[in-house]
Amino acid sequence: MTPASSNTNLLLGRTLGLLGAGNMAEALARGIINSGAIDARHVIASDVSPERRTLFKERLGARATEDNLAVMASGDILILCVKPQMVNTVLTQVSSDFDVERHVLASICAGVSTARMESILPKGARVIRVMPNTPMLIGLGASGIARGSNATDTDVAMVDALFATGSMTVRVEEKMIDAITGLSGSGPAYLFYLVEAMMDAGIAEGFTPEQARALAVRTVLGASKMLEECSDAPQELRRRVTSPNGTTQAAIESMDAGNVKAIISAAVRRAAERSRELGK
Repeated sequence: MTPASSNTNLLLGRTLGLLGAGNMAEALARGIINSGAIDARHVIASDVSPERRTLFKERLGARATEDNLAVMASGDILILCVKPQMVNTVLTQVSSDFDVERHVLASICAGVSTARMESILPKGARVIRVMPNTPMLIGLGASGIARGSNATDTDVAMVDALFATGSMTVRVEEKMIDAITGLSGSGPAYLFYLVEAMMDAGIAEGFTPEQARALAVRTVLGASKMLEECSDAPQELRRRVTSPNGTTQAAIESMDAGNVKAIISAAVRRAAERSRELGK
């Protein structure tokens, strides 16, 4: 796994087409538009939901349609943002309009291999598999990128530049994308789950929900920033907070007794396993 750099010059004059306009598509579009890399007027999304189309038009200033073929006609960088079970249907529908010289397809569909998508699209289709996460919405996402058999170095660099507008990017072999799905793709939900638990405990101790939220969120934000800015391992940072026989040690011992670390590890691996299942 190696970090990848971005080159937004590769996005000049490009039009972005999103096949699907759900929450992740919104996060991607917001990140890209907010960065200025592609103007909202050059973004078009398709969705069956009138509400999602309205959101893209009114809140993002992008174009929106219920016709996938309209996205094919307008977009040259395409992002497939549908549920995994809809991939075959959508790609079969747009296959005849897919121009292998013009179009590059980046898919964020969990578990769906580039080989499977290439088998539906015309021969030579350039496909790249990406697994981002929702913090791309605020420019703090993390995205794994893996190339298909026909994608060129320029294609990969262009897709990297696109996702780097709102996230850090790493280029990996495709076999690692499911692991990225389990670790960072689903990862924000794990942290939200932790904050839920911290808030519940704070409320039980007598804080108002607003106070408990503010304290929990700031604690997570500060700790995350320390992890980002310090070169020390998480174990070392934890050790510094954990005074012998103190309050933190009591908390850690409680979590160890409940096998919390193993449970979290198992949860991440289960998410990765589920991603692989979705591709079958």
